[in-house]
Amino acid sequence: MNIKISELKDLGLKALEKYGYTDDEANIILEILLYAQLRGNNQGIIKLIGKGIPKSPDAGKNVVTKDTKLSAMIDGNKNMGMIAMKLATEMAIAKAHEHGFGIVGTYNTYSSTGALGYYAAAIAKQGLIGFAFAGSPPTVAPHGSYEALYGTNPLAIGMPADPEPVVLDMATAAMAYYGLIEAKTAGKSIPEGLAYDKNGNPTTDPSAAMDGAIKSFGGYKGSGLGFMVTAFTGPLVGAAFAGIGPRGDWGNLVMAIDPELLGDRNAFKKNVTLLANKVKETKKLPNVKEILLPSQRGNKLTKERLQSGEIEIEDNLYNELKKVAN
Repeated sequence: MNIKISELKDLGLKALEKYGYTDDEANIILEILLYAQLRGNNQGIIKLIGKGIPKSPDAGKNVVTKDTKLSAMIDGNKNMGMIAMKLATEMAIAKAHEHGFGIVGTYNTYSSTGALGYYAAAIAKQGLIGFAFAGSPPTVAPHGSYEALYGTNPLAIGMPADPEPVVLDMATAAMAYYGLIEAKTAGKSIPEGLAYDKNGNPTTDPSAAMDGAIKSFGGYKGSGLGFMVTAFTGPLVGAAFAGIGPRGDWGNLVMAIDPELLGDRNAFKKNVTLLANKVKETKKLPNVKEILLPSQRGNKLTKERLQSGEIEIEDNLYNELKKVAN
């Protein structure tokens, strides 16, 4: 069904209020969720239904436990991951503007950081190169196994360009965990070849996949990326990883790099734009209408939805969200 974006915002804020967040916290979280929802990314409003993302009863304030001119560490104190990650991104940007580079890690955060493209795009809009990595509890099997060990371990890279940044946002899993939740909510199967049940049998049942494991994206290559993201968001930042450590201790990492460290920032942006245009102009295979850049489809969809003021939302998702909000 189609609903007004304003109604979706209202329901989202009411749901977050029910989950115990302050107005400021709810607005930050909703901004990140809507970034994903408007783009057709499954890191959106789906997070508010089912078990949802209630505020931890043990949540405290984010505390900077280490701070240098280039780096920082944030103890999330069981705070929502999106709130801690937004602070980490702001700190990384500030350090990169002042010193050329900023790297900030978070640990002890509670629940998801949402779509990582949000943070990488925010960095790229500042004329910087952005990297973001997120850890999560074991749901993904290493290549050759059916045992869940890695998180879905998304990563995002943002490059400044005109008229808007080019942002790669991808899970190192064959699909995001919330993709399973979306399919289960809609009563749909997942595509073949993406998951195992608990006995190692291939499955298209999202519930069976939740009890089993998601495959790594791209076979051994995606599995290798999953290992590296695990190392960044677990051992490097002192958070849980691969079932080692408390399940609620999620780790994340964000980096911002000023192109001026190697050359001219404006020339870099100009040449990334040139590269993007060259990609768009490459010869197309039969039946291919357009060569798409990373983030381009989502950017276009966002603009269309904002211009119309409406968004299409799955009926079950809308009804479940109304239950949570009301």
